[in-house]
Amino acid sequence: MAKRTAPKKKLPLEGTRILLTNDDGIHAPGIKVLEKIAKQLSSDIWIVAPESEQSGASRSLTLSQPLRLRKISPRKFAVEGTPTDSVLMATRHILVDNPPTLILSGVNRGQNVADDVTYSGTIAAAMEGTMLGVPSIALSQAFGFDGTQNLHWATAETHGPGIIEKLVSIGWQSDVLMNVNFPDVPPGNIGGIDITQQGKRDQSLIKIDQRVDGMGKPYYWTGFQRIPSNPPKGTDLRSIYDGCISITPLHLNLSHGPAQKKLIQAFAKG
Repeated sequence: MAKRTAPKKKLPLEGTRILLTNDDGIHAPGIKVLEKIAKQLSSDIWIVAPESEQSGASRSLTLSQPLRLRKISPRKFAVEGTPTDSVLMATRHILVDNPPTLILSGVNRGQNVADDVTYSGTIAAAMEGTMLGVPSIALSQAFGFDGTQNLHWATAETHGPGIIEKLVSIGWQSDVLMNVNFPDVPPGNIGGIDITQQGKRDQSLIKIDQRVDGMGKPYYWTGFQRIPSNPPKGTDLRSIYDGCISITPLHLNLSHGPAQKKLIQAFAKG
């Protein structure tokens, strides 16, 4: 008697074409983690990411030189450009006839919270996807709170699929992207999931480190001093400090309503 094979379990987001990208580069460990997450959700996975690290690139575009595309495998491509370039190449060239229906950016090496979101190439890729009408989620794994460089990638890998599935099932406005940050704790030590707002980082933590090269000429590194602060409750910073997963909806419209009303009143008076 022929042995029966069990029917293959349907993936939660089967039928969803998912585009993966990042700002740490095509070979970064975080995008490998993101691929493991995505494969738990759908079988239609495509990867288009920068050839090299683009951390801090924000939403920059390559306009003064050509973009070069390297095909690594049938569904994996490297772009000599920024995260925004990668999303554009994916949606307007590689997948132009059948675009992605979900974009996942990350998993970034380090948190993207507070003012970091305006620097982040991880966030920028999700912004570009949102601008193009594709629901987009940025994911980042915090590290360094214990003074070490050890990353708990298993935290993002364990909790990422369920969070993405829930977010997609709920849905969100077309001009909003989701910013998910996993705390610097093992997967079993998560304190919960917080829905947060963007916090405010102490900008005095940004430092310029001057050094001298072999020719005696100075050069400089820009970076953050990792000094614990006391951010208010309800912010993304507080959430990851407390060992919780932070989910922050970010709005693309940067207009400030109260300031606009004040200006309208002032200029109406002549």
